Amino acid sequence: MSEELKHDTQAHRYTLTVDGKLVSAADYRVNGDRISFTHTFTDPMQRGNGYAGRVVDYAMDDVERNTKYRVVPMCWYVAKWFDEHPERAHLLTR
Repeated sequence: MSEELKHDTQAHRYTLTVDGKLVSAADYRVNGDRISFTHTFTDPMQRGNGYAGRVVDYAMDDVERNTKYRVVPMCWYVAKWFDEHPERAHLLTR
């Protein structure tokens, strides 16, 4: 099984593909110095495998390493992810 995490800057989306098929994605919008995560999706047939969490992990790592953005978790899943990862709260803004 081959997995690939990517940041598609053109589509404003972080993705996870498994064997070439999209299984999960996190969409975002940039507004000034903020990045708002607006929607997280996992293929219904692939739910329960931790894919959304892996996409959000990857996205937050990328935001922290490669930008100066502050995160606005507009999507319920990203907000929940931050509740479960309080050590990453320094990325958040209001």
